[in-house]
Amino acid sequence: MEIRKLVERQRAYFETGATLSYQKRMDALRRIRWALNKYEPELKQALYRDLHKSASESYMAEIAMTKAELNYCMRHLGEWMCREEIKTGPANFHAKSFTTAEPYGVTLVMAPWNYPVLLCLEPLINAVAAGNCVILKPSAYAPEVSHVLRNMVAACFSPEYIAVVEGGREENTALLEERFDYIFFTGSVSVGKLVLEKASRHLTPVTLELGGKSPCIVDRTANIRLASRRIVFGKLLNAGQTCVAPDYLLVHPDVKDALLRAMKREIRKMLGEHPLASEEYPRIVNERHYERILKLTEGERIVTGGYGNRETLQIAPTILDEVTLASPVMQEEIFGPVLPVLTFRDRAELLAIIRHFEKPLACYLFTRDIRMERWLLSHVSFGGGCINDTIVHLATSEMGFGGVGHSGMGSYHGKVGFETFSHRKSIVRKYNWIDLPMRYHPYAKWKDIIIRGVMR
Repeated sequence: MEIRKLVERQRAYFETGATLSYQKRMDALRRIRWALNKYEPELKQALYRDLHKSASESYMAEIAMTKAELNYCMRHLGEWMCREEIKTGPANFHAKSFTTAEPYGVTLVMAPWNYPVLLCLEPLINAVAAGNCVILKPSAYAPEVSHVLRNMVAACFSPEYIAVVEGGREENTALLEERFDYIFFTGSVSVGKLVLEKASRHLTPVTLELGGKSPCIVDRTANIRLASRRIVFGKLLNAGQTCVAPDYLLVHPDVKDALLRAMKREIRKMLGEHPLASEEYPRIVNERHYERILKLTEGERIVTGGYGNRETLQIAPTILDEVTLASPVMQEEIFGPVLPVLTFRDRAELLAIIRHFEKPLACYLFTRDIRMERWLLSHVSFGGGCINDTIVHLATSEMGFGGVGHSGMGSYHGKVGFETFSHRKSIVRKYNWIDLPMRYHPYAKWKDIIIRGVMR
């Protein structure tokens, strides 16, 4: 009943129109900026306690990206809120056409544990910029961050405007029983299906940010030294617990050995000879996932790594060679620091392997062949990705980020995020000084001639 009352209070508050003005939205964004600065040390400490993230990685991959999104939205909010003039066709002579964005109303943002600051606050920023009320639901698997976020929001906003609901499965279930005007969910495919099913009862629109097996392709023309460094960075960020991490490697046999040697060197450069001793290397979120990830390496040819520390829940960076599509590690999204390696000899074989799986959230290609780049972009469907890098395509507010098919639906970041949390109304504003008679009864041949000439 507490959750139901919270939703009702937010709906009543939204219906007053209090969230609609430019001044109110900017004030809310400024409050979030103040809170981010004030609570930054606490957020870093919480990220370390929950996931063993270093202060550097916490800032780079969570706090800094959130601040960048916030600043971008504050710079552009005024122009996004303006009417967009649309060309009016001759069938509507004489008139002006435009679209205007309105907020959905009471929105629910359900965030995951792997980037618990970034993936809570970026959708919040977009939703508030669009003029909505928001209920935030952080993950129970990142309890320290969840507590800090609760305190942050409570310090800035009344609960009828923005509120944090903590807890686990019981609270998630109770929230999904309520009627929201929009739901934004980031997490697994299985839970995403449940969210979509629950939302369908109220015809609530949904954005789903999911995942999948994202391929990383290295062809024979690639810069091996640079590719190895950027692949290792993308795979080891947050110990592989990233929805757009390279899930498996597809490499041409001519450069495979050189690439594997270079990747082993890069792992040593980044984490030393004993990576589990590094104070900057994140841990796996819990024992269940730790056991699951290590089990995926059993029976495989291990190039490096393949071991962990149960006490700290850390798994060494692991490369598996001679993997097949039938291997256990290829049956699910890994979500850990394990990288299986497969080979391909031509485009047909490459395409067959990628299409063996559902459409991925990300795809990465390392090549110096522009024809290969064009071929991949026209033949492979995926959410987004990089040419000659990994991960960094999501680190901009200038482009939307989202999945396709089983990797998700809808996008956010920047203006795309503002539009995600807005309904865009299309308006035709007619003038009164002329009223063309062709559309009215009684119809006549001369009217048909004019209509055929205009409406084509």
